[in-house]
Amino acid sequence: MTPDAGTVIYSKRDGVAHVVLSRPEVINAFNVQMRDDLYATLEAASDDPDARAIVVSGSGDRGFCAGADLTEFGTAPSQAVAREVRWERDLWGLFLSVRKPLVAALHGHVIGSGVEIACLCDIRIAADDAVFRMPETALGMVPAAGGSQTLPRTIGRGRALEMLLGGVPVDADRALEIGLVHRVVSRKSLEAEAEAQAVRLSALDPKAVAALKQAVADGAELPYEQGLALERRLAHGLFVND
Repeated sequence: MTPDAGTVIYSKRDGVAHVVLSRPEVINAFNVQMRDDLYATLEAASDDPDARAIVVSGSGDRGFCAGADLTEFGTAPSQAVAREVRWERDLWGLFLSVRKPLVAALHGHVIGSGVEIACLCDIRIAADDAVFRMPETALGMVPAAGGSQTLPRTIGRGRALEMLLGGVPVDADRALEIGLVHRVVSRKSLEAEAEAQAVRLSALDPKAVAALKQAVADGAELPYEQGLALERRLAHGLFVND
């Protein structure tokens, strides 16, 4: 993929890879082409030795991502078939496997898949115009990109159920209050703030970052003692491999 091709734009500067969802005419609605392009782009950023942090953002003024492209769903024989197609490539597993810092820059509409992508990032920065919503249950569906799992792990079970069952919009201030995002900034300063955070993270030792992300991700499902043992092994491995 070239930097200006497809539904995702890839660029790099100062050790930071920028991955930009680029279907602004439909608020970056997530379709199969975007799934494939985002997978290829994220994989390239993950493997790029010159990229030590990754910023994920959306193009256009209206929002980060409006969720799944329902017009594409409508052309499939059924919703089940449409969702099976989306699962043919494990984009969400790829996000979880990335051992570089992932920063999400979120603005405007952040709906469905947009929330799910955000929850797979390590640091989430929202513009003050961001509005988050999970409408799947109201449409007779359940999230199909990990939202029922990542959202409770991000904001807690009760608040996640409130979003998932109620489909209630969550504005930027409320998102900050419940831990869905880490920082709220003005719309005009969003790009600069995300860049600054990524540059700061890119200065960290990449081996230490990778080990820390593995400790947090793998340890979350382990009993406490086993998690501590994992941490010790990873910490020891940094010194042995130096």
